[in-house]
Amino acid sequence: MAAARPAGSRSGVLCRQLLLTLTVLTLACDACKKVTLHVPSKLDAEKFIGRVNLKECVKFPSLIHSSDPDFQVLKDGSVFTTNAIILSPEKRSFTILLSNTENQEEKEIFVLLEDQTEVPNQTLSKEKVLRRTKRRWAPIPCSMQENSLGPFPLFLQQIQSDTAQNYTIYYSIRGPGVDQEPLNLFYVERDTGNLYCTRPVDREQYESFELIAFASTPDGYTPELPLPLPIKIEDENDNYPIFTETTYVFTVFENCRVGSTVGQVCATDKDEPDTMHTRLKYSILEQLPRSPTLFSMHPHTGVITTSSSQLDRELIDKYQLKIKVQDMDGQYFGLQTTATCIINIGDVNDNMPTFTHPSYAASVEENTVDVEILRVTVEDKDLVNTPNWRANYTILKGNENGNFKITTDPKTNEGVLCVVKPLNYEETQQVTLQIGVVNEAPYSLEGSSRSAMSTAVVTVNVQNQDEGPECIPPMQTVRIKENVAVDTRSNGYQAYDPETRSSSGIRYRKSNDPKGWVTVDENSGSITIIRNLDREAESIKDGIYNITILASDQSGRTCTGTLGIILEDVNDNGPFIPRRTVTICKTTMSSAEIVAVDPDEPINGPPFDFSLASSDSEVQRMWRLAKINDTAVRLSYQNDPPFGPYVVPIRVTDRLGLSQVTSLNVLLCDCITENDCTLRTGARTGNGEVKLGKWAILAILLGIALLFCVLFTLVCGASVATKQPKVLPDDLTQQNLIVSNTEAPGDDKVVYSTNGFTTHAVGTSAQGVSGAVGSGVRSGGQETIEMVKGQQTLDSYRGAGHHHTLDSSRGGHVEMDNCRYTYSEWTASLSPDSVKNPLEDTL
Repeated sequence: MAAARPAGSRSGVLCRQLLLTLTVLTLACDACKKVTLHVPSKLDAEKFIGRVNLKECVKFPSLIHSSDPDFQVLKDGSVFTTNAIILSPEKRSFTILLSNTENQEEKEIFVLLEDQTEVPNQTLSKEKVLRRTKRRWAPIPCSMQENSLGPFPLFLQQIQSDTAQNYTIYYSIRGPGVDQEPLNLFYVERDTGNLYCTRPVDREQYESFELIAFASTPDGYTPELPLPLPIKIEDENDNYPIFTETTYVFTVFENCRVGSTVGQVCATDKDEPDTMHTRLKYSILEQLPRSPTLFSMHPHTGVITTSSSQLDRELIDKYQLKIKVQDMDGQYFGLQTTATCIINIGDVNDNMPTFTHPSYAASVEENTVDVEILRVTVEDKDLVNTPNWRANYTILKGNENGNFKITTDPKTNEGVLCVVKPLNYEETQQVTLQIGVVNEAPYSLEGSSRSAMSTAVVTVNVQNQDEGPECIPPMQTVRIKENVAVDTRSNGYQAYDPETRSSSGIRYRKSNDPKGWVTVDENSGSITIIRNLDREAESIKDGIYNITILASDQSGRTCTGTLGIILEDVNDNGPFIPRRTVTICKTTMSSAEIVAVDPDEPINGPPFDFSLASSDSEVQRMWRLAKINDTAVRLSYQNDPPFGPYVVPIRVTDRLGLSQVTSLNVLLCDCITENDCTLRTGARTGNGEVKLGKWAILAILLGIALLFCVLFTLVCGASVATKQPKVLPDDLTQQNLIVSNTEAPGDDKVVYSTNGFTTHAVGTSAQGVSGAVGSGVRSGGQETIEMVKGQQTLDSYRGAGHHHTLDSSRGGHVEMDNCRYTYSEWTASLSPDSVKNPLEDTL
């Protein structure tokens, strides 16, 4: 016990020193605003009790420490209990130490915890209120904890008006939670202004309430304006984060790089945003199969990435992850939820197809084609029926002659080797092929040292067949001069027996001989000329005459070949001029170009010699030849011959002296071009003819049609005129001209007809007639002239000295001018001899 006493004294000294150090540190730190939190008297562990605004004290604290180990302070200022606490009647407090290591800033916040039940429920006396500090009638910040446990009714705060110093004030509230849904959630004591909540509130349903507080006197007087009273519901971490899907399915390709994105998961939390309650953290709890660990998850974004490049679909094609999301930024007391993530491993072409055997053997009969001789198989671990698995085969060596082809069977992925060109046993008894195989998709590991193609060797044995004769080569030639004598014998076509490589026992016969120039010996195949050969014949091309030979053996098998007889040229054709008619337009040209050709080979052809072949002196005097080149000369006239046709004989001689005379028809014409001379040389040369073009003929036909139309119109017009009613009436003889009231001479009128008839003067021997009724003119003041037809009367017009117009029966107008005559003339005109019907003259 004695020894224990000094030890106890030493520990006490250490405690006092530690307390002294904390006291010094506390005094050294700047104190921030004091915070009071109203909490229940009993607090459970990990219980949220309030939030402190840390940024008002230190904007970016790097260290947050609570002086009381029963309380924990998070980065956003949320205060949680770490142990269960029962508040004693005394108030409990602690200090939050904040520090910023960058600028060495250190501050502290004093936190005081008060029991909610200590708020007085009884009415305070007015005198006591007046002794307290005055409170303004202004918005007072107020909040309450979500899902609060009470006790209820729960005191929130007290509202007071300064007018309570002079009046008796009654308090009341309205708004959501009072007289609106949710009803009766809040109430206020009328006399004290204490505001209470009657039951727990869910923040996810109601984030806040906007109440209106009223202060009035007992007689209804309101000395204050209504007071907006916001009540915020403080969030409690009562909602679990939830994944958007219960099972996620992703795909990632095998052999991908480390850090390749697999997919992203997402979760939601209904608690208050931008708080620790909704700050989520993702993690992987379990991977199946467990080893090795191949995936990782970003804690804040939920992105899953690969942590290894050893993904191999051929080993494991699917992984299952159990993932977790937890709020409170992953703190151990945060709420959490799990989900399942299935990751399928996508296939890449990382496995080459390989032949199941390194070598193969096959056999085929000669002369067979389009037959399958071998099937080869390969192994490929990649995903079946994908481009990474399907094989492409190729022949690398041994198929220089193109006898073989290899393809892929789309169902079995086998390589099918076929013969596409017949083989010859006598030439080749065995063929060795090297084949290779690759996938349709490119190999993904090209950079590896391993070869990207698997190869194998195929030995093809050619089997012998009893074959017929072979016509090899199919085209054989023999040279014969074209002037060879008939019955000349020459070598012919030779076929061979492929077995003995000889021509014995083979029979020959002609299959086609276009000109019938030769015969073929049946046993030897030689040919005999039976007709004269002509290299320049029309059916001969390039000097080769082809005949078809059919060769057969004793068993009847045949082959066909072609024997080309090369006809060697001899100088048996003289040169000639192919153009026999030449036109020379004297007005534009004085000569024409003459070209000669020789059917023989060039060695027997040009240069040519041209000359006039006529002994007539007139031809020699009129025409002249001038050489242009080895095959052409220029023919020109001399001494201005008259227009007309001429015959000019020209001799052409080749280099070996063989010649031929061509009579050339030369036409001298007065023209501009040769075509003009051809169309109109009748008068000039005596043998021209006139030709009409299609447009000229069409113009002539149109003119004739137009002429017929004009004639038809005239005929129709004349026929209509004959059918018109007569101008003069039938009872013309019954008409009388009556003269009355001849007291004084009148004025004569001149009648002008608008229809082209002659104009007559009134009072003469003739009277103007217009229409079937006639016309009458009355001139002067007292005169009247009437023409009566039966009971009809045409009244005259009055008004001497004026122009009068009468409408004719045909719609025209008759104008009458006043003319003066002497009295003697007037009386003479009234004599019986002179007075007569004016229409009689017309009749």
